[in-house]
Amino acid sequence: MKKIEVEKIIEPIISSDGAGVKLKRSIGIEPNYYDPFLMLDEFGSEDKDDYIGGFPAHPHRGIETVTYMLHGEFEHEDSTGSKGRMKAGDVQWMKTGSGIIHSEMPAMTGGKLQGFQLWINMPAKLKMSKPDYIYINSKEMNVHKDEDKLVKTIAGKFEDAEGPIIGHNVEPIYFDVELNEDKTFSFKIPLTHNSLIYLIEGEIKIGDKEHEKIKHSKLILLSKGEKLLVKAHAKSKFLLISGKPINEQIARGGPFVMNTKSEILDAVNDFHNGTFVK
Repeated sequence: MKKIEVEKIIEPIISSDGAGVKLKRSIGIEPNYYDPFLMLDEFGSEDKDDYIGGFPAHPHRGIETVTYMLHGEFEHEDSTGSKGRMKAGDVQWMKTGSGIIHSEMPAMTGGKLQGFQLWINMPAKLKMSKPDYIYINSKEMNVHKDEDKLVKTIAGKFEDAEGPIIGHNVEPIYFDVELNEDKTFSFKIPLTHNSLIYLIEGEIKIGDKEHEKIKHSKLILLSKGEKLLVKAHAKSKFLLISGKPINEQIARGGPFVMNTKSEILDAVNDFHNGTFVK
């Protein structure tokens, strides 16, 4: 069984989005695309001035957005008429398809806000599909827990804990792993997949080969393989994200990701003409 090793360690870029929300962006700059993943942001702060403006109404087409809250609360509302409040530990997996206009605004005026947003590409045959989303309440999330670790399963299956995202075209894996000091996390990943780890806190060692220290807020791109082994040098928390590449040409235009530039222009024209929401 081929072991998985560290391919590249990336320091996220400090940036902002929406109405000035502070964030750390690790996919979407370099690498610009890690098929099928288009963007990965860690957002939030303990200073309300860094997030109070939130993400006012904006459009998307051709992608899936996965928002995972660790601390704080967001109010969500979109053009399908859906609305709700995301709380710590909750996940919103939104398939924007042909087009959706949505907003995500902090439902708090102080305290710590922290979360992640992942963009997943959609294949050409699904880009103009009807928008839809799955809401995962933290209280209903399947969790594996033993003396060494705690694994929350958003997508994929760890031991007997399976996430609710099933039958998906990229066969995603999305785990939130808490690993105790000097303990190991082992998992088998399909050879077909592109995989990454985002270390939130702590210090970890991946695979058998020597690599530079990995501590706090780092993106780690992983080599192709089947057996993943992670050891915690200190109590650590990280995301394991993996998916099957789509292998299609992409064209990007802000919140729109299609296959050609002409399709991006169509999305822009639809938005300005008021025909964006089908």
